[in-house]
Amino acid sequence: MKFDNLDLYAALMHELKNNLGLLIMTLDTIPVQGHPDHDQPLDEARLLSQRSVERLQQALLIYKADSGELHPVVDAYAPVEMLRELRDTAQSLARDRLHVDTLVGDQVPTLWFFDRSLVEMALINAIHNSLAHSRSRLRIEADMVDGCLAYTVRDDSAGYPDHILAYGSGGSGHGSAGTGLGLRFARLIAEAHDNNGRHGELRLFNEEGAVFRFLLP
Repeated sequence: MKFDNLDLYAALMHELKNNLGLLIMTLDTIPVQGHPDHDQPLDEARLLSQRSVERLQQALLIYKADSGELHPVVDAYAPVEMLRELRDTAQSLARDRLHVDTLVGDQVPTLWFFDRSLVEMALINAIHNSLAHSRSRLRIEADMVDGCLAYTVRDDSAGYPDHILAYGSGGSGHGSAGTGLGLRFARLIAEAHDNNGRHGELRLFNEEGAVFRFLLP
C-alpha cells in the first residue's frame, strides 16, 4: 500500500496517540503518596500526556476536515448525563487542586441531537485549558442559549487575552499553547453541526474569569 505524505503523517500521529495512551495508563498505576514533591510532578505528567493525546486527536480530525471527511454522527443524547460525566472527568483530572461543580438551566431538554464523541473532545479540551489556568474553581454548565443547547466551561483565571477573544469572535488567534489547534478544533466541530441551515458556534468571553461556550443548534 502506497502512502502519500499526508497519509503518512496521519498514520504517525495515530501511532503516537496510541503510545501516549499507554503511557497514561502506566502513570495511572503509580499511587499517590500524599507528598507534594512526588504527587505534583506525577499529576503534571498525567495532564501533559493527556493534553498531548488530545492535541493529536484534534490534529487527526482537522486533517479529516481539510480532506472533506469530517461528518458528525448525530444521534439523541441526554445533555445532563453528559454534563455529569464531564464533571467526573474534570474532578479526576483536578485531583482536589480545584473545586469543580455544575449548573443546569431549567430549559435544558431531556434529549438533544449531536455527535457526542466530537463534542465531548472539544469540551474536555476546554476543561484542560481551565485546569491549567484556574486559581481555585471550575464550573461546567448546560443551558439553552439563543435556541441552542449550550455547554459552558467557566473558571476563575485571569481570563482570555484579547487575541484569543478575537478568535472566538471569528478573527484569527492562537490558543494558550500558541498553535490555536484546540480552538480551531472546537470551532470546526461546532460548525459541523447544523439544523435547518443553522450551524453551531464557539463563543469566548471573560466574566470573572474565562468563559468557553459551545452552542449546538
